[in-house]
Amino acid sequence: MTTNQPIGIFDSGVGGLSVWETVREHLPNENYIYLADSKNAPYGSKSKEHITELSIANTKYLLNLNCKMIIVACNTATTNAIASLRSTFDIPFIGIEPAIKPAAVNSKTIGVLATKGTLTSDLFLEHPVKENDEITIVEQVGKGLVEMIEKGETNTTEMKALLSDLLRPMLEKNIDALVLGCTHYNFLKEVLVELLPSHIELWDAREAIAKRTAYILDQNQIRNHSKQQGITRVLTNKRDTAIQNFVGDNIIVELIEKD
Repeated sequence: MTTNQPIGIFDSGVGGLSVWETVREHLPNENYIYLADSKNAPYGSKSKEHITELSIANTKYLLNLNCKMIIVACNTATTNAIASLRSTFDIPFIGIEPAIKPAAVNSKTIGVLATKGTLTSDLFLEHPVKENDEITIVEQVGKGLVEMIEKGETNTTEMKALLSDLLRPMLEKNIDALVLGCTHYNFLKEVLVELLPSHIELWDAREAIAKRTAYILDQNQIRNHSKQQGITRVLTNKRDTAIQNFVGDNIIVELIEKD
């Protein structure tokens, strides 16, 4: 393994690009290959077995492209499949889970907006914060959000209406923090700030993932110490997606053949 090999990142679509952006800010000299499995989005409504199959297929695809480590930039894939990935492949993995633990430091009633697949996973159900009697977790499935975000509809009237409906049950229970438990939802922060009372703090795991990535690179002695800006390839297996809107004009999105 050489240090200039790319870091592989996959998600069920565009959501993990929010993670890639933050990781790249921390590690600008690394090369990246981002795989958007948009054809199979959303993962959140699928079974644990199907999510694991898709995650294994994504990993194999990235390893065939010579990636030195994999960031599973999908809460649903992490909470359902990360154990299987680590037992199947001899390569460093970084997973992403809802940022409940840091939110719980100063909050007593935490809303978690996530997919059904994440909220019903063993990893989420067994989260240690859920056993703290002094903290209340208010769960809400973000039904319909991923599909709209995949179309680039992040700040539309329809999105605001859907978000308002999803937030209402949590606001009625007086949440003082909102954890975004799906990387797609990171692209809704601007709208959420507009819709939520100002005292409610928003949490996501992007900064933690970037720091963890740097740590694992150093631990395995595979950090790229090049002085040049790294190169990013973005791949998708679905033609009618708004992914180009999320990466900007400087990166070409490649359409690939992948089930």
